Amino acid sequence: MTTRRSLAYVTVLALAMIGMAPARAEAKTKCDLTFSIKEWAVLYKHAKGTGTITCSNGQRAHVAISSKGGGLTAGKFRIEGRGEFSEVNDVRDLYGTYAQAQANAGAVKSAAGVVVTKGDISLALAGKGEGWDVGVSFGNFVLTHIK
Repeated sequence: MTTRRSLAYVTVLALAMIGMAPARAEAKTKCDLTFSIKEWAVLYKHAKGTGTITCSNGQRAHVAISSKGGGLTAGKFRIEGRGEFSEVNDVRDLYGTYAQAQANAGAVKSAAGVVVTKGDISLALAGKGEGWDVGVSFGNFVLTHIK
């Protein structure tokens, strides 16, 4: 009888411990963005383009890119580039509006780099292109899922 009670006690204790076990942290995924944008600016800055997000967990999404803002800026250019996101739980976490500020200057063949943020998610963008631009601007950078 003592053995049965000990076994029952151990079983109840084990079941209680399983229920109290901390939940496993959800695995994070690393995602990258390849993109192409065209931009123009005369005090008001506007860019549109498309891109593809590819994640280490196999998720993939096509996105529309838009950016609007203002400042002391002028220019027109086309950029092909790539971006690297901070780790996230799911590709859907990446859609939305990011805050942006940048300073730039370039002519003919130009390179650009900027980091944008949305809450605790950051996106470092870099690219090369053609055109001319000069100025300082503030605005947003929006990623919208294309279904």
